[in-house]
Amino acid sequence: MARPQALDWSRDAPTWPHAQASRFVSAGGWRWHVQHLGAARGSHGVQRPVVLLLHGTGASAHSWRLLAPLLARHLEVIAPDLPGHAFTRNEGHRLLTLPAMAEGVAALLQAMQRRPRWLIGHSAGAAVAARMCLQGSVEPQALVSLNGALLPLQGSAGTLFSPLARWLALNPFVPYLFAWHAAQPSVLRRLVESTGSRIDEEGRALYGRLVRDPSHAAGALAMMASWDLQPLARDLPQLRVPLDLVVGEGDRTLPPSHAERVRALLPSARITRIAARGHLMHEEDAAGVWNVLKRLWPELAGGAPAHEDAPRVRAGSLP
Repeated sequence: MARPQALDWSRDAPTWPHAQASRFVSAGGWRWHVQHLGAARGSHGVQRPVVLLLHGTGASAHSWRLLAPLLARHLEVIAPDLPGHAFTRNEGHRLLTLPAMAEGVAALLQAMQRRPRWLIGHSAGAAVAARMCLQGSVEPQALVSLNGALLPLQGSAGTLFSPLARWLALNPFVPYLFAWHAAQPSVLRRLVESTGSRIDEEGRALYGRLVRDPSHAAGALAMMASWDLQPLARDLPQLRVPLDLVVGEGDRTLPPSHAERVRALLPSARITRIAARGHLMHEEDAAGVWNVLKRLWPELAGGAPAHEDAPRVRAGSLP
């Protein structure tokens, strides 16, 4: 049985996806692990447009390992490990609330002297991206939410989730117990399958390495314990950045109806549905998600810009 083992860049880098694109940046009280792809200037010496990728709770920049290279053919890609996750470590006493995390990512972008033209957030990463837009720390051309967790959960799950997470996060032994339990192959397999996605063996192995790290587990639990989406739900109608909600119809983690609730608050949001894909759809079908992104925003792949007068409300179904 695998035992808890902290991630160590000096040891793990040779087998970590896109390690050659990794760098470490101190900003906002965190020592960030960032993967930076496609930074070469274009044929005329012009800097490429920047896209910022933000992963979800319990994941890391590794979750973009298949999609990031597709984006990097045309764009400069910045994909950090979020605070408390994987190789991003605290350099002081920093909170993991949604506003604090948004401020932290903004500080990272400032340190890197980058202004993203597009934001792509998965699950909780979409909430961080939306809060950054609402705080005015970024002014992207568009925000793409991949199975985004933008509103509080409904029902008993929403009532019990945060208090339980807070209780777990306060217990210093829980991250070690979680890491020990989740490292069991059968438990890890069920965790991944519960998302409704089928990812490759490399992806499962990488999640295994993450969940075996008590520090990563503690960061994920602290993030969940500090998470309050009520203010975001209140402020979301003020979002001025065009929002595209890309939804996997097979998502078992976040009901696809979640996107309809978001659009009820923000009628300008567009919904695109992808059949038979789960919560980790960008990992199980990176090419399919890339094709969706190109259809939504042709400029992502160097095509013609989307028409400014195009209707912002659209629902579709893609194979």
